[in-house]
This record gives sequence, structure tokens and C-alpha cells, in this order.
Amino acid sequence: MPETNRLVHLVDDDEAIRRSASFMLRTAGLVVKTYASGIELLDAASELTQGCILLDVRMPEMDGLEVQRALREHGVFLPVIIMTGHGDVGLAVQAMKDGSVDFIEKPFEKSVLMSALDAGFGYLEQAGRHRGRMDEAQAKLGILTPREREVLEGLVRGHPNKTIAYDLGISARTVEIHRANVMSKLGVASLSEALRIAFAAGLGEADAA
Repeated sequence: MPETNRLVHLVDDDEAIRRSASFMLRTAGLVVKTYASGIELLDAASELTQGCILLDVRMPEMDGLEVQRALREHGVFLPVIIMTGHGDVGLAVQAMKDGSVDFIEKPFEKSVLMSALDAGFGYLEQAGRHRGRMDEAQAKLGILTPREREVLEGLVRGHPNKTIAYDLGISARTVEIHRANVMSKLGVASLSEALRIAFAAGLGEADAA
């Protein structure tokens, strides 16, 4: 990912921090958007579709942990890097338990900040590849009929044709026909290939939970 395409959402109530950190990031070739509070960031939640969030943990009205949780509730799952002051390590650890990628202590060196952001952008790239595979797999499953999908779900659970037939109230022969149709529509020659697509699409995750 080219550095010029990297976007950082910088959230800190301290104007001096926003100004100095923005300058540091922009000279490194990053695009920066600044927010004076967590509430200001949350107001823009619908626009937070890309980039990393650099979030101060100590802010009035809503602290960084509250903002991080609220982002999840708004459906925003961008990588979060927490900025902490001295003595806030306990809060930073809690933030990581809540899903943040990393935390850095103020005042921070440019190399430390860039290393944390690199980890965040690496997470985004990995998630993007995973999302691409999932979207492709889900599109393939989208052409199955509801009954064919039910048969595939039975196969994902490891059930033999007879068990699937019993569960669905149909004959084993009908299950075989649906199974053949699933293989044909997915363009696969083996059950393992069909299962690989099903798992990539997230089928079976609810059973595993």
C-alpha cells in the first residue's frame, strides 16, 4: 500500500499534539484528518471507511476506551492505536483487550509512532485480503437455492447424506441430487473444495461459536 494512500484519523483534545503529530505524519507522506474530541470522531463515523485511528486515551466527555467501544457499536472496525500519557499503561492494556492494535506513550519518537501505524496498516491489508476472499465466496454461495444451501450447511457440519436427509425431511437420493448441484454451481470437483468455499464465506462459524 503506497504511503500516500495511508490515512490517519488523529483524535486528541490537545491542539499542540494535533498540530505536531499531524506535521510529523504528513512529512512521512501520510494523509491526516484531525478531531478535537472522541465525540467529533463519532459524529463522522459513517465516513470512517478507511485508514487507522490514532486515539488519545485521556480526553474530556469521552475517554479513548469509551470512544473505542462506541466505534464498534457504530460498526467501525478500523485499527485503533491508543496514545497514552505517563501512568496510563493500565488503560492502554485494557484498550488492547478491547481490540486496539497497539499503544504508544507520550511524548513519542517518530520511529515509534510510524512502527505502530505500520502495524495498523498491516492489519488493514490482511483484513482486506480476508474480506476479498469472503466476498468472493459469499457471492458463489449466493447462486445456490435455499435447499442447496441447507444441504451444504449439513456437509459443513460433517453430516452424511442420510443424516442431512433426515434433518431436512427429504430422501437421501434428493440430498445426492442437491449435493451434485452444489458442486456444479460452485465449479468444484471435490467435497473439500466446496467446504473450503463454504468456510471462506463464514458458513459454520455460528456452530463453532
